[in-house]
Amino acid sequence: MTGTTRSSGGLDDRRKRLLFRCWHRGTREMDLILGRFADAEISGMRDDELTELERLIEVPDPDLYAALTGDKPLDPEYATTALFDRIKAFRAVDHDA
Repeated sequence: MTGTTRSSGGLDDRRKRLLFRCWHRGTREMDLILGRFADAEISGMRDDELTELERLIEVPDPDLYAALTGDKPLDPEYATTALFDRIKAFRAVDHDA
């Protein structure tokens, strides 16, 4: 898989921006992790979850990737969010990322 499998059709502007940003991180590994997560979850996310995702994608790729793979803890400000735990669990199930 090389990119999104989800159309942005039917999404509001905020979700469209987040979907794009999740697939265009800067490192391919993070594109695949966050992009696939966004493909699967973006349409059903609540406003507070979208806000959490907006904050989480500001974390530099190396730091976020290390935290998601368990190599290094993420700043507690981000790691304590339920969304981070969901992304981490999603990544564990999505073996290709």
